[in-house]
Amino acid sequence: MSHHPTEILVAGQWRRGAGDPFETVDPATGQVLATVHAASADEVDEAARAAAAAAADPAWRALLPHQRARLLYRIAELTEEAADELAATQTADTGKTLTETKALALSAAGTFRYLGATLETAEEAITPSRGPYVTMSVHEPIGVVGAINPWNSPVASDAQKIAPALAAGNAVLLKPAAWTPLVSLKLGRIITRALDELGLPTALLSVLPGSGRVVGDAVVKHPLVGRIGFTGGTETGRSIAEIAARKLIPASLELGGKSPTIVRADADVEQALAGVMFGIFSSSGQSCIAGSRLFVHASLYELFVGELVSRVGKLRVGPGTDPDTQVGPLVHTKHRDSVAAYVDLARSEGAEVLCGGAAPEGPAYENGAYYLPTVLAGLANDSRTCQEEIFGPVLVVLPYDDEDDLVEQANDSVYGLACGIWTRDARAAWRLARRIDAGTVWINTYKQFSASTPFSGMKDSGLGTEKGRDAIRAYQRQKSLYWGTSEAPLPWAN
Repeated sequence: MSHHPTEILVAGQWRRGAGDPFETVDPATGQVLATVHAASADEVDEAARAAAAAAADPAWRALLPHQRARLLYRIAELTEEAADELAATQTADTGKTLTETKALALSAAGTFRYLGATLETAEEAITPSRGPYVTMSVHEPIGVVGAINPWNSPVASDAQKIAPALAAGNAVLLKPAAWTPLVSLKLGRIITRALDELGLPTALLSVLPGSGRVVGDAVVKHPLVGRIGFTGGTETGRSIAEIAARKLIPASLELGGKSPTIVRADADVEQALAGVMFGIFSSSGQSCIAGSRLFVHASLYELFVGELVSRVGKLRVGPGTDPDTQVGPLVHTKHRDSVAAYVDLARSEGAEVLCGGAAPEGPAYENGAYYLPTVLAGLANDSRTCQEEIFGPVLVVLPYDDEDDLVEQANDSVYGLACGIWTRDARAAWRLARRIDAGTVWINTYKQFSASTPFSGMKDSGLGTEKGRDAIRAYQRQKSLYWGTSEAPLPWAN
């Protein structure tokens, strides 16, 4: 057993969870990293009650926005100082490369810092008067919010929910994924330390690992939880939306994707090849915004796909701790088996496997959850392989001729999360970017993220928005104040 601390954070206190124990495994080796005891439903209740009390505590509730900003700055500093440790923990737990997990830790720090700065400069509105009164709008915290995150990028996803929630003046119940709880627990220690240093109630954050069925359900249904932020699968998202609708509380849902990447005839081929590979094979394809459907103009198709396949075959697959690795293992053998089953489905649908299509062979790989980067051709866009989210290193390539037909196929998906466009023609890029149903469009780049830029999905890819300066407002309630200015009494006086 390792040195990973496995206590969970309930109501500001670190302790062994009262729920079932579960093992978290290094997907590169199959070795057990740690045994974590999940939170129980009773502990969720305890955390929610303590969170509500902490949110109402004048030590927190009475802070002015620029004073709350100091907490966010301190969390950013501590996260940056611990970036290497957070990266190592996340690589061990998720299998991602250290380059990526270090970037995710720094991105988490950047999110806290950016939202601190946003607090420093947030403004309320005095609205135009339409009578003998002054009208103004103020924003107030919701109270207790639930944050439920997936296993693919824990530390950055955690910051994307915790930072705006705290910035807005709330308390947070965080449920990390059962497969990858360790980095969220480390981040919990950093945030608890910052709260403690500033004399703020530590019960403002609980970190409650466990299953969605027990812990996630208890968080979402708890009567004191007034908002939910969820990232994960579309079906779970739907069931959370139904509960939120019954409770009449807001929910933001960042769900699945099957994002099209378009290579026009006038693309810079070198740039496009690197971008297409990065868009699907970085994170081993375990990314909601992965560019998993590639549309290449017919005039370029054979040349481009031929070169792509020869380069994909050379991608270095290995453990995330090896600096040469480009494609790490998948998060878990169960997930690897699900990806492999999708490639078998593709074969049964008539796909031609141009490369990959199997787990890598050899002693270095046998205990890990590895799968080779895979390129499939010969399928129609309406095949299941082109329609369903695989969430692995699997790219489907399709030729296109005509722009209207391309747009129709790109939009023929239940998802609408992201899109990539490779072209030298700025007008064509603008036209296509506006025609594609997607919350984010990357032009001559892919998978770039900015804390200052809103992120959302269309259709089955989600509801609501994360990131951007308005993220704080999404974790608040708006209230309007009318100040009477007339000396005259209202009409019913006497």
